[in-house]
Order: sequence, then C-alpha cells, then structure tokens
Amino acid sequence: MGIIASRNLEEQRREADGITYFDRGDVEGKDGRRYSRYAIQTHFVQRGEDQAELVERYVRPLYQPGDVLSFGAKVMAMCVESVKTRDEVKPGFWANLLWRFAGINTTGVGMHEPYKLQLVIDMCGLPRVLLAAFLSAVTKPFGIKGVFYRVCGKGVGGIDGFYFRSSFDVYKQLALINPPNPQELCDKLYQQTGIPVVLMDANDLQRDQLAKSQGFPLSDDQIQDAMQDNPSGQGDELTPLILIRPL
Repeated sequence: MGIIASRNLEEQRREADGITYFDRGDVEGKDGRRYSRYAIQTHFVQRGEDQAELVERYVRPLYQPGDVLSFGAKVMAMCVESVKTRDEVKPGFWANLLWRFAGINTTGVGMHEPYKLQLVIDMCGLPRVLLAAFLSAVTKPFGIKGVFYRVCGKGVGGIDGFYFRSSFDVYKQLALINPPNPQELCDKLYQQTGIPVVLMDANDLQRDQLAKSQGFPLSDDQIQDAMQDNPSGQGDELTPLILIRPL
C-alpha cells in the first residue's frame, strides 16, 4: 500500500462504541439516489464462527433504521466452512501443466497455482477446464478477458485462497468457495438480526451479487451503484462488512 493510500485510509478511519470502521464517502447512483458506505473492520474470522454474532458485534453499534448490509462472501464461506485445504486437493498432470500458462503473475491471485487449478478441475471436470483454457488462450490476444471463468461457471470466479504471497498464512493452505446456498443464508441472517442482507463477492474488477434477503429494499442496480467503487477495499484491511445508508 502506497503512502497516499495509507493517508487516505487514516483520513477515513473512525471509531464508535469500540468499533473501528472506515467512512468510504457518499456515491450517487444512476437513478440519482445517494448512499453513504461504512466499511466495518472485524477480527480475522475463523472457520465455523457464527455470522449473526459477527453482525451483532460489529454492525449493530452503527446500524440505523433504513440501513442495509453487504456481507462479504469470503467471510460467509469461513463461517459455514465452505472451504478446501491443501491436504484435500491433489494436483494432477493437467493442473501442474496448465497453471504455467495462466500468464505473468506475482501475487498468486487467479489460476497461477496448481492447487487452485486442481480444485477447479475437481469442481467442473477436466473436459470443461480444457475447453475453458483453450478458449481463453485463443481470445486473449484480442484483449478478451474472463473467458476461462465464464466457460467454467459454477462459481469458479469466487474461489479465493491458495495464495503463495497472501498477507495471511491461512490463505496459503486454505481455499474459500462461495457458499452453495446464498439465498438461504441471507434470509436466515435477516431473520436473526432484522438487518437486510446482500451477500457480495466484491473486488476492484467486479461486484458479484450472490443473493439478497427477502424484501431487500434496494434493487440489484441500486446495490451495484452503492458498491460501485468496491468499498470493501483490500483483503488485508479486514473490512468485509459494508453498512450502506441510503440518503
């Protein structure tokens, strides 16, 4: 993180009732509606923690009637243990071959890791992965990106982990998979807390909405507007809970 980025973080930093959060400022949607966003910092969530307890601990002190919550898919995956460990994944011939053609990479993100690629093969089957790899290779010279993930489908783009340069050691040994029952999880969390919830897999490139609780007051387009600049930030900021306040 550069000096300017660090300074901006400190300017955004707030504390209230023992909770640390970052004021990401206001944004205006295409329909003219505006939103304030507060990125709430948590501890490093471990496997099996209760998602409702996280909301009560970190979100409740800041919540006001009318607010909605974006809950990070990766933290939800940890809570419901939608994970795979290195011990559970055994890279075979194709995984050890194909990851070398994933392109130049220095972070471990993407398919530049044989364990992660083997996990995709296990989820999607080898024929689909080979087709995805072939189509990705022939379209890349034309500047077309994301073909591999679109062809594979099945939430492959949501796999996170097995990063050899992760800021957190656990992610070197663990991969997170977006939960298979996002609608049920959102509805249950809403019932437990009374706070409307949308489950988001967000990064600087895209903001994938996995599900939202029944009766969620914002449309899908409005959710995208409110999350347009990825207020979740980077993973090492530990801000997976975004309180959205329509103005």
